[in-house]
Amino acid sequence: MLDLIILSVHFFTCFLISVLIWWGSKDMVLHSPSKGTVETEPDDLVLVGKEDDIKKSQRITAKVNGREVVVFYHEGRFYALDSRCYHEGGPLHLGEIEDIDGQACIICPWHKYTITLETGEGLYQGINPLEPSPTPRWQSKGVKQRIHKVTVKNKNVYVSPPDMSVSFDSDYFAEKYKNGGELAMKK
Repeated sequence: MLDLIILSVHFFTCFLISVLIWWGSKDMVLHSPSKGTVETEPDDLVLVGKEDDIKKSQRITAKVNGREVVVFYHEGRFYALDSRCYHEGGPLHLGEIEDIDGQACIICPWHKYTITLETGEGLYQGINPLEPSPTPRWQSKGVKQRIHKVTVKNKNVYVSPPDMSVSFDSDYFAEKYKNGGELAMKK
């Protein structure tokens, strides 16, 4: 009976989070200053915002070629990755950043999946059952989340469009949310 209650509370919590996301996040969203177009540099970089604004807010969401991307500023560095978690499409811009084994990681707010900001690797804690006293250690699931190159020029922050010649698990949800799709974040 207790299991049923816990499961019900879990599903109700997930439902409430989904409703809150649908109603729109309070996150800062930056768009190009031009009307309806995306500013690009000659090397196809997409302007996502001013360096000082992003440093101040610590994170923003932006569209890069129609794809939702979250840009983080953490401990003096910029990182960009698909805005939706590879696991179930959770909103990474609402997640907490934690240091895990010396790596900056975003924790998905929906199911607590851990993703490195620098490489997009999915991490999990595992044990070796053959050890006499198994101790949980952080291990890699491999690269699951698409990351994007960030460039800072003249106090502007740019993100490179994704290289679609390689696929990642996060591409599934990036496509679902692309260009205001059925699951897109309200702006």
